[in-house]
Amino acid sequence: MKLAGKVALVTGASRGIGRAIALAMGCEGADVAVNYASNESAAQAVVAELEAMGRRALPVACNVSVLDDVKAMVAAVTEGLGAIDILVNNAGIMRDNYVVFMKDDEWNDVMDVNLKGAFYCIKVVGREMMRAKSGKIVNISSDAGLLGDMLRANYSASKSGLHGLTRSAARELANYGVNVNAIAPGIIETDMTAGTPPPKREKQLAMIPQARFGKPEEVAEVAVFLASAASDYITGQVISVDGGLRM
Repeated sequence: MKLAGKVALVTGASRGIGRAIALAMGCEGADVAVNYASNESAAQAVVAELEAMGRRALPVACNVSVLDDVKAMVAAVTEGLGAIDILVNNAGIMRDNYVVFMKDDEWNDVMDVNLKGAFYCIKVVGREMMRAKSGKIVNISSDAGLLGDMLRANYSASKSGLHGLTRSAARELANYGVNVNAIAPGIIETDMTAGTPPPKREKQLAMIPQARFGKPEEVAEVAVFLASAASDYITGQVISVDGGLRM
């Protein structure tokens, strides 16, 4: 197994892409901390699936935009599962609006979770990885951070900022044996996209050369690769998983 003996912390892991990543890492032998913000029952369900594989798993509630909460989460994971070898910053939210009408809280809430949350997790976990002189950090971004997106100036800006954070952290941590990369999914079939009106779905499909939406598992497989020894000479990269949308 590619991740045997490793401990992974996946934020926003109770559903969607985060859930798929947590399960994929469990399939490859990792013990997994399943972070969630509010949906405890969904997180417990992911934990149950991981334990059914024979993995150790731990549900951890945390608002990643609060530094003290992140510190407490990392302490709980370290105590319950051991030192964190893999950090996946997946937690994210959307607050859609036209940029000219966007309210301060719509901007700030998205920035706090999507960008500051990743910064806090890297800040806390990264120190321990530096001491251990090893570790893999995978930030889940979006093609919206590369292309922009209608009604999502806040979301797109947060994801674009995540690319800069990824590259800067990769440069700073490289000498300590820590790899930092990002995945930029395109349009993936999740709870977030399930309610997209049919006319908009047709327009989205027309932009994708492969003429289909992605699956969370397809993003998860790339995350497993970036968390494994197979990616040891890859750092500071943003990899699109989008069926050719950004091609």
